[in-house]
Amino acid sequence: MSPKNVVFKKICKDKSVGVYMGKRDFVDRVTSVDPVDGVVIIDPEALQGRKVFVTLSCIFRYGRDDMDVMGIAFRRELYLSTRQVYPPLQEREKGIHSRVQAKLLRKLGDNAYPFFFEFPDNLPCSVALQPAPHDVGKQCAVEFEIKAFSAESQDAKIRKRSMVKLMLRKVQYAPESDGVAPSVETTRDFVMSDKPLIVKASLDKEIYYHGETIKVHVSVTNNSNKNIKNIILSVDQISTVVLYSNDSYVKAVDIEEQGDSVSPGASLEKVYKLLPLLANNRERRGIALDGKLKHEDTNLASSSIIKEGVLKEVMGIMVSYRVMVKLIIGGEVGLEVPFKLMHPKPDAVRRRRRWSSRSSSALT
Repeated sequence: MSPKNVVFKKICKDKSVGVYMGKRDFVDRVTSVDPVDGVVIIDPEALQGRKVFVTLSCIFRYGRDDMDVMGIAFRRELYLSTRQVYPPLQEREKGIHSRVQAKLLRKLGDNAYPFFFEFPDNLPCSVALQPAPHDVGKQCAVEFEIKAFSAESQDAKIRKRSMVKLMLRKVQYAPESDGVAPSVETTRDFVMSDKPLIVKASLDKEIYYHGETIKVHVSVTNNSNKNIKNIILSVDQISTVVLYSNDSYVKAVDIEEQGDSVSPGASLEKVYKLLPLLANNRERRGIALDGKLKHEDTNLASSSIIKEGVLKEVMGIMVSYRVMVKLIIGGEVGLEVPFKLMHPKPDAVRRRRRWSSRSSSALT
């Protein structure tokens, strides 16, 4: 294998089964999802006549696996697919679907066998709710895993020593088109005022990347006799656990308050800047995060994009974002400006870097 190629591997304790995979991140393009493929290596002597199976599963977890309340487990499988890889049910060459598989099979020899799964397009992406620092056990999350095991049959009891698991991630990248830049306007009339208060808030675009500053254009025309004492802006993350409760958690992940006021008859035109980052929210319970693999860092959860016609109830946890603009007038006048927070496609990042390097070269 080329030193540039990263291969993920894991072997079970009794050495009977091992899993090799070329990647652990799989991209959901809304209309299709990257297939999952890899190679299982076996030790015929350690198997002692047992068969070998591989499963791909999507799990919604909302408590520790050992917790059970009134017979209800805090773990639900949203999807499960199983393949028998040994003894093989087809010729080994027919199970090869990628160049990485072919290279691994050549390197690992005759005791290696390929596996292949296709994701259905109605599953959620990997996401988790951040626990509090003092919380113990598994966090509320949507997780994906590949499990290889040896057993007498698919339904037989699996020994832990004969089983190996590898966590996967299902991710979404921002679509190519930016969409329409969001803009919201409201007019508020007051009982003791002849003229209204007009407030408008707009963004430069619909989709922002993680780590990108959000510029909010705010226009206030205060024709009323009310004094606007303060203007507060925030980025709100809305996480809806749709599977079992439909509970929504609204968390402000960045706040901007500069003490701006607008007197009766006056106006204000100003651009505010917001930057939602996990680094400023690490201790807060209930913040939704993109799913992470062991020992890796992550970020605030990306906005959920689902295929038209898919039932939201099976999506586990859905995430959306909005900019809130609040005017304090004794009471409160508020505007909600929705937007999407996502990762750019890796090839889009490479194109942007090449363009930037060419521009820099042209200027020197």
